[in-house]
Amino acid sequence: MSAPPKAWSYYEATVTRPAFHDAPMGDVDTDVCIVGGGLTGISVALDLAEQGASVRLVDAGRIGGGASGRNGGQINTGLAPGAAGLLDVCDRATAQALFALSEDAIRLIDDRVVRYRIDCDLARGFFYGAAKPGRMKHMAVEHAALRDVFGLDRVHMLDRAEAVALTGSDRFHGGLLDPGAGHVHSLKYCLGLARAAAAAGAMLHEDVPALSVDPERGIVVTPQGRIRAEHVVIAANAYFDGLLPNVEPRALGVGTWVMTTAPLAPEVRDHLLPGNECVCDDNAVLDYFRFTADNRLLFGGGVSYLGREDGPAAAGLLRRRIAATYPELADAPVGEVWGGKVSITRNRLPDIGRAGRRVWYAHGFSGQGVAITGIAGKLIAAAIQGDDAGFRIMSGVPHRDFPGGPYLRRPLVTLGRLWYRLLDRF
Repeated sequence: MSAPPKAWSYYEATVTRPAFHDAPMGDVDTDVCIVGGGLTGISVALDLAEQGASVRLVDAGRIGGGASGRNGGQINTGLAPGAAGLLDVCDRATAQALFALSEDAIRLIDDRVVRYRIDCDLARGFFYGAAKPGRMKHMAVEHAALRDVFGLDRVHMLDRAEAVALTGSDRFHGGLLDPGAGHVHSLKYCLGLARAAAAAGAMLHEDVPALSVDPERGIVVTPQGRIRAEHVVIAANAYFDGLLPNVEPRALGVGTWVMTTAPLAPEVRDHLLPGNECVCDDNAVLDYFRFTADNRLLFGGGVSYLGREDGPAAAGLLRRRIAATYPELADAPVGEVWGGKVSITRNRLPDIGRAGRRVWYAHGFSGQGVAITGIAGKLIAAAIQGDDAGFRIMSGVPHRDFPGGPYLRRPLVTLGRLWYRLLDRF
C-alpha cells in the first residue's frame, strides 16, 4: 500500500489532527488488522473495537489522507449507477436490497454524528441536474424508479425554472432534488470517527505502509515488523498497489480535482444556493459543487484515467468550469486546489469480498463513497463477528476485471471515456 501525496487542501486547512499511536515495532498479534485509514477502515475499526476486539489499523500516510479526506463531501442518493442503472446491473430484488443499504448508509452518518458528537458541518439537500434539455427524459425515468421500485417518495422532480432558482445557474434544465441526502466536511467526519475508534481501544498507526499481505495466514508485513491477525481487512481503495493482485484489476484508480474559492459574501452565497444544497450534474465527466460552512464555493471536476493526482492544469480547468456555472465568479479569488484518486469499477458498484481464509476487502466506490464506505465497513465488521447477511448482499454483486491487463488497462479505459466526454457536448 502506498500513501497518497500529502496535498494541502481546504479540508486539511480547517482541521486539527489528533495524535494517534506510535508505529508498532517488531512482531505483534491482534484480532483484526486493518490496512487503510479512510472511512471504510475506520468504520470497521470503530465497530469491532466497540465489540471488544483487539484492532490495529495501519495507513501508509495519514488517517483520512486519501479520498475519504479529499472528496467533494457529497452524501448522494443511492449508488453510482443511479436508480435506473442499478436495475440494469442487478436483478430487481438485489437492486432493492442494495438501495436499502445505501439508505442505511445515510442514516448511519446521521447516527454517528450525533452519537460521537462530531462537528463536521453536516447539511441537507442534494440536487442532480440535467446539463442538456434532452436528458430530462432520463431524469423522469430515474424519478419513477426511485419512487416506484425503491419506494423513495421524498425526491422531487424540478423543471428548468425551479432548477435555476435552486442553483442560481442557468446551466441546468431541471433535475432531481433529494432533501434527505446532503453534504459534510468529510475530513472532519473521518477524523471524528477515528477519535471514537481510538477511544474504544483501536490502535491507529499512521505512516506505516503495508508491504505485503498473506491472505491464508493473516500476516501483514510493514517496515516496522509483522502484524499477525485472525482477520485482515484491506480498505486501501485506490491504493491497493499489489497487496491483492487477483482483486486489484477489478477497480481502477483515476485522478480528479477540487478547488475552493476564497470566502464569498453571504449575500452571494444566498443568491447562488439559497437552500445550501450540494449539486452534481449528469455528465460522464461531471461537475459537483457546494458551499462550505465558511462561505467558500467548493467545486470539483475533471478526471485523469491515467491516474494523475497532481493536476498541474487543474486550477485553470476548474476556474473555467466555475465560470461556465457562475459567470459572476469567473474572477473570484482562489483558495485551495488539490487532487486525489478515486477507485472505480466497471459496473460502478463497490467491490466487497473475501480473499483467502483471513482477508476481507472493499474498494471501487466509484466517486460516491462518502456514505457507502461507512456501511461497507459496518457490514465487514458484522461479518467478522458472525452476522454476514448484509455483507453477502454487497459481496454477491459480480465484478469483472478492466480489460487490457496491467499495461493496456488504463489506455483502453481512457479511450472509452473520451467517447463519453464527447457525448457530454451533445
